[in-house]
Amino acid sequence: MGRRIAIVLFNLGGPDGPDAVRPFLRNLFSDPAIIQAPAPVRWFLARLISTLRNKSAMANYAKMGGGSPLVPETVKQADALKAALKADPATRGDTVEVFLAMRYWHPLVEEAVKAVKAFGADEVILLPLYPQFSTTTTRSSLDAWTRAGGPQARVVCCYPDAPGFIQAHADAVMEAWTAAGKPLPARVLWSAHGLPKKVVDAGDPYQRHVEETVRAIIPLLPPELDHVVCFQSRVGPLEWIGPATEAEVERAAADGIGVIVSPVAFVSEHIETLVELDEEYRELADELGVPFYLRAPALGTRQGFIDTLVDMVTRSLASTDQVIAGRSGSCEVQCPACPRTCTG
Repeated sequence: MGRRIAIVLFNLGGPDGPDAVRPFLRNLFSDPAIIQAPAPVRWFLARLISTLRNKSAMANYAKMGGGSPLVPETVKQADALKAALKADPATRGDTVEVFLAMRYWHPLVEEAVKAVKAFGADEVILLPLYPQFSTTTTRSSLDAWTRAGGPQARVVCCYPDAPGFIQAHADAVMEAWTAAGKPLPARVLWSAHGLPKKVVDAGDPYQRHVEETVRAIIPLLPPELDHVVCFQSRVGPLEWIGPATEAEVERAAADGIGVIVSPVAFVSEHIETLVELDEEYRELADELGVPFYLRAPALGTRQGFIDTLVDMVTRSLASTDQVIAGRSGSCEVQCPACPRTCTG
């Protein structure tokens, strides 16, 4: 008799309509992993920031139909993963269900916990859609699962250089460049969401993981392409890790070189790709005279990425460790979420 396997896909989520924008922002900035302040101060700041940013955020979401496409995109990934596992020899004959657990808007982690318990799983696998580990994403989601009373589960903590994931990124860049006629000179801007520098200085491995991802992709691309890792979406007065994506667009203009922007830490299209990358930075590039501005798509249901998710699920099921890292080699740095027994 087959197993009942529940796979929980974690992501940040996004507002599903104009009325959800403010509460989504309030939930985001209420997270102690995002604003590290005493609870009363954090709640006050969350209310203040969500009020101040609501109008501009609503305007940006209006460009995408009033809400974020992130959850619909994740549903497609869940469906693709479920179909692939149904055909995989390691899980053929098992009853597999994939659940969404969004950190800041529906379906929330608490909703996923209830659904998984109702499913009656023999095995639960927590699979963050954050390839590079951060306390602000993976750790925050895992903590939310525990607080919501989630059942004991196997965990995939990160997969910054998993081969299928890496190949999918290389393919996406090549397709965007080829479709434009392979113009040169060209620089790939590997753009990831930024973090306050103090978070990284405190031991968060996210920046190193992003750099590890890019190091693994570069050998799969033509040698005439230039490369730089950069970080977007800075907010507030704190010092953030860099260089900033905006600054790299400006440098490309000064160097007279075109850019191919790849959202290397985002696996779904959402406001930071469709508005920030596709509109704001593109407008900046046009104003500064960057020779060309291309954008590689987020991975979505690209085969290499789905293959990576399948591989991590089957590896997790076969492992004696509760936590595994979906990577090609050993970990370069000990992640705050991983026990010492984490396997490479």
